[in-house]
Amino acid sequence: MSASRLPSTESIANRIQTLRSTMQQADVAACLIPSSDPHLSEYLPKRWQARQWLSGFSGSMGTLIVTHDFAGLWADSRYWVQAEAELAGSGIQLVKTSSPSSHEHLNWLASQLQAGQTVAVDGDVLSLASAKALQTALSANNIVLKSDLDLVAQVYLDRPALPDATVFEHLPPYATQSRRDKLQHIRAAMQQAGADWHFISTLDDIAWLLNLRGSDVNYNPVFISHLLLNQQQATLFIGADKIPSDLQHTLAQDGIQLRPYEDTKHTLSQLADQQCLLLDPRRITLGLRQALPAKLPIIEAINPSTLLKAMKTPDEATHIRQTMEQDGAALCEFFAWLDSQVNRSTITELDIDEKITAARACRPGFISASFGTIAGFNANGALPHYRATVSAHAHIQGNGLLLIDSGGQYLGGTTDITRVVAIGTPSADQKRDYTLVLKGTIGLSSAHFPRGTLSPMLDALARAPMWQHNIDYGHGTGHGVGYFLNVHEGPQTISRTLPEAQMAMQAGMITSVEPGIYRPGKWGVRIENLVLNVAAEHNEFGDFLRFETLTLCPIDTRCIEFSLLSRGEIDWLNHYHTEVRQRLLPLVSGPARDWLLANTEPV
Repeated sequence: MSASRLPSTESIANRIQTLRSTMQQADVAACLIPSSDPHLSEYLPKRWQARQWLSGFSGSMGTLIVTHDFAGLWADSRYWVQAEAELAGSGIQLVKTSSPSSHEHLNWLASQLQAGQTVAVDGDVLSLASAKALQTALSANNIVLKSDLDLVAQVYLDRPALPDATVFEHLPPYATQSRRDKLQHIRAAMQQAGADWHFISTLDDIAWLLNLRGSDVNYNPVFISHLLLNQQQATLFIGADKIPSDLQHTLAQDGIQLRPYEDTKHTLSQLADQQCLLLDPRRITLGLRQALPAKLPIIEAINPSTLLKAMKTPDEATHIRQTMEQDGAALCEFFAWLDSQVNRSTITELDIDEKITAARACRPGFISASFGTIAGFNANGALPHYRATVSAHAHIQGNGLLLIDSGGQYLGGTTDITRVVAIGTPSADQKRDYTLVLKGTIGLSSAHFPRGTLSPMLDALARAPMWQHNIDYGHGTGHGVGYFLNVHEGPQTISRTLPEAQMAMQAGMITSVEPGIYRPGKWGVRIENLVLNVAAEHNEFGDFLRFETLTLCPIDTRCIEFSLLSRGEIDWLNHYHTEVRQRLLPLVSGPARDWLLANTEPV
């Protein structure tokens, strides 16, 4: 639901009041509505967008809490401006949190409710980790948690049905490993862990493991399902008629049987007590965990597929490089159009999304955008998750900075790139901010580090140039990226989060590098490339990795204050532009070719 089609504040107030009446009947003091679904997805199918339906806030993250005399939405700094606008007049208060992983709403519940009162939350959409934190916070004050009561379902009567789009097979040459080989790797990991069964609920893990793709979630080529497997067979729990008959036959040959999606809990409840089940406590909901027999031995560990999926094979890396060339060529066509039109004809932020998607759509293997394009001019660029709408967007004219964050889903990979370009003449302050961000991008992109380095430890390399000027940014520096899968993929993350063992950097991982500076009400700068972990050197100190920059698109030199760059940083920029020119030149012609040549000249 776009911001232009959000429900009225009157509708929101009525929905909140109806929920309160339902809470009173159930003797519930507070209802917690997370931004989540039974698969703990980042982007939610419409059926599970209950928080948005109840609050009117359309951001991808946030927690809504409703009591009998208060309604609040907890959100981090990426969404503050958006939430304030969308919640205005609804009676719902924005509560600003310090980080996306903050537990501040749990502390608020524990402090506001009295002993013996009840908090209700739908356990089917609450992660096991969140449930444990919630239970700990509430039980300390003798507050009751009720997780088997879905009050929202009693209010949201016209809730959308489950998606019914057809699933399709990801085929060679782009699928570089067979389904059987992947299943064999997972079963070997199960055997090593001592598990008889393994249950997977995360959609991108299932799609990767089975070489299947779908369209149930916007921008992510996944499908709603669960997977249960042992050493002999696997059961895919999925909606009826989503798998074509010929594909059903193919799956059956690989030992995969189909069961109705709604049978998942019942099947889990029937697992034999004497056998062990491997599951990932970070990637399963409380409701599914509670469906398991109480005496069933559980082995808690990261899904083996999560690690295997993150480490792209050499053949996958080859396809990704080719995809980056096609994506870069599409961007040359787009930016050539933009430069020819800006300050000469009327261009809006909405036009950016339309034109950039159209350019990508002409490229081989393109399937869809990998997320909603962010195009923010000047002040709008200072909002990291800004999205232009029909009712609220800027015209691109005059002087300033235009931030464009976009990406594509291709059969041979997933792209994600941010560029900031000059509109007219950028100011000296804008050029300084741009250059500091560029220094951060270069600093991290140039890193060499031991294999196994925990990815958060690299975060400071990107922030250091900004810290020297007492500047920082509130989001992470880098996220993992899938292979024709989710644009946000774990387990690695380059951020200020506390490092964990599963975040160890390994060869084949693809991660974004995207430092930024945001001046509220003025402008924003973010430069983003995707990088691949590749072998650097093996010596007496161990195995070292380095980053290979995958993204191929010129960096706007009109925005650079060159006095702030070192000779080494200028050499990096020239080397990068030389490679961009060499690899994209055979794929472009006409104005796009002219634009590429002009924007990759040495500096």
